[in-house]
Amino acid sequence: MKTHELDTPVVVVDLARLEANITRLQHYLDEHQIANRPHIKTHKIPEIALQQIAAGATGITSQKVSEAEVMADAGINDIFIPYNIVGETKLMRLMRLAARVTVSVTADSAPVVQGYAEAALRAGMVLPVLVEFDTGMHRCGVATPQQAAELARLIAHMPALTFEGLMTFPHNASSDAFVGETRSLLGEDGIAIRRVSYGGTPAMWEAHERSEVTEYRAGTYVYGDRSILQSGAMTLDQIALSVVTTVVSRPTADRGILDGGSKTFSSDLLGMEGHGLILEYPEARFYGMSEEHGHVDFAACPRKPEVGERVTVIPNHCCPVSNLFDEVVGVRDGMVEVVWPVAARGTVV
Repeated sequence: MKTHELDTPVVVVDLARLEANITRLQHYLDEHQIANRPHIKTHKIPEIALQQIAAGATGITSQKVSEAEVMADAGINDIFIPYNIVGETKLMRLMRLAARVTVSVTADSAPVVQGYAEAALRAGMVLPVLVEFDTGMHRCGVATPQQAAELARLIAHMPALTFEGLMTFPHNASSDAFVGETRSLLGEDGIAIRRVSYGGTPAMWEAHERSEVTEYRAGTYVYGDRSILQSGAMTLDQIALSVVTTVVSRPTADRGILDGGSKTFSSDLLGMEGHGLILEYPEARFYGMSEEHGHVDFAACPRKPEVGERVTVIPNHCCPVSNLFDEVVGVRDGMVEVVWPVAARGTVV
């Protein structure tokens, strides 16, 4: 099948660009002796994760236990879950996963650490734990090196746990200082920081500037999206993922309706105006969405689309888009080469 024969809306991935993106970051990290641990939450497709491993990644990053289970089923045997795993049901699943593959996790508080310790002890296993620290995202993570050192000491002295190191997202100019101060505090106790995990696609080409980093987690780099274009980390000719849609209505001279709305595109704006970049009409403003309708203002475009015309949209944020579709179509030179099920779609527990 040719690409233009696909029914819409459809997520299309340019395979040559995908492969080049995987290779480009791997070569960069290899050059700077930084381990690559890509985040698969972007694509949720085992076949792409296996490509990343084949290119040289030491393992993968997965956001949830259920997502990691899908990747383990596909034969990936080293998985990092940088998320506080809380609750008996999740901890039991984590231990079953850790019995199958190498798993490491993060914590940012004593209750999370206590849960890991109790679950690992019952399972007769030893679980590696990193301390997450916050350098500006204001999401999870301890706020000070003193808190990081205190939690690291707790992990190091817990039965069935080992303190593995430190983790943050995204990294920035203050990350190394945080790690260095924590290292000094832990030196008094003879506790080593063996692993420092930084992440984020927008700042991936700055990883070599961080002297403390030992591994890097990027996710969006495999596909790219409008937010990564805006960050400058990728160029338009490197963006591998797009959503092909059809103009199904032209109610007024300037307004067009696409056959993709909030059930197709992410609602994330990420500081931008509109919900995506329409390649054929870059001056257009994708200003609104209802469930199955994309609302576009074509007033600034020299030419307006006709009903039935197909347009290609680069979404603001590709990761949520992946989770909205059952399948992704891989194309090469205008021809469909592969259709991948999004095997980890909906794995949010």
